[in-house]
Amino acid sequence: MTTSDFAPLLERFFIERLMKQRQASAHTILSYRDTFRQFLKFAQQRLHKAPSRLGFAEIDTPLIMAFLDDLEKRKKVSVRSRNLRLTAIHSFFRYVAFEAPAHAAQIQRVLAIPSKRYTRTLVPFLTRPEVDALLAAPDQHTWHGRRDHAFMLLAVQTGLRLSEMTGLKREDLVFGTGAHVRVIGKGRKERCTPIARPTVAVLKGWLREPQRGDANVLFPNARGERLSVHGVQYLLTKHRMVASKTCPSLKQKRVTVHRLRHTMAMDLLQAGIDRSVIAMWLGHESVETTQIYLEATLAMKEQALAKTSPPRGKSGRYQPGDKLLGFLNSL
Repeated sequence: MTTSDFAPLLERFFIERLMKQRQASAHTILSYRDTFRQFLKFAQQRLHKAPSRLGFAEIDTPLIMAFLDDLEKRKKVSVRSRNLRLTAIHSFFRYVAFEAPAHAAQIQRVLAIPSKRYTRTLVPFLTRPEVDALLAAPDQHTWHGRRDHAFMLLAVQTGLRLSEMTGLKREDLVFGTGAHVRVIGKGRKERCTPIARPTVAVLKGWLREPQRGDANVLFPNARGERLSVHGVQYLLTKHRMVASKTCPSLKQKRVTVHRLRHTMAMDLLQAGIDRSVIAMWLGHESVETTQIYLEATLAMKEQALAKTSPPRGKSGRYQPGDKLLGFLNSL
């Protein structure tokens, strides 16, 4: 292989592996693209060489570790974001293991870089009064207000991901008996999520609006194009600020599509819905992923317990245990 063999490998990784073989979603491709854009800028500064002239042998473990440390220390990204960047790099190196077996030792060292452990906080979600205040915030006398109201209502009632919400087309809505919305989620898996009657009524009204653009996007921007990530966050933040005037608790919370997704999951769990059903609803690969909502529910119950007057118990007398068992237990 040549001294500038890195560029063609990376190009083939995106075109052959991600796009053709895996048929990765646009969200995944953009996430991986951003990872390598950041990494190549870092490598250019560190190695004083243009990205197109890099050799694969130069992309070694010390360089990647330095890049990950720079993300955390200088750019102040979270551990979770750091791990996502590492996941993209690992995916590339697993691909190269078949394309460039001569670099097997280098590849194995990179694949051995572990994800960083972090303290997982309880799932953030909105209360019912907060959701009601948020949905009441848009001015429905305007096109943007009606769009934002329908967008937030569908998001909090279905729990769809951000990429799923912005990618919805008008034909993805199915009304009549068993009304639902059809999406292609993570892993290119199709799933159907039921829509409640009040949501159906709002969406039918929204579909009567004059269509903007020719892309058939369900919730377009003013030009008729798909809403961007920043555009969605802008509208959510704008309405949170308005809603916080009537619901002060929203001042301390950041509203995102993912938090609306958590809110819907918590509503289902508190209504007694089985975890397996919630996992299917959310499009989780494993039921264990839904455990985070159960942990949040237990924390809420503990807070409620702390406000009550517990019954008074009677302590028993201490009896020392066997010394040998005590030794084994201490191991």
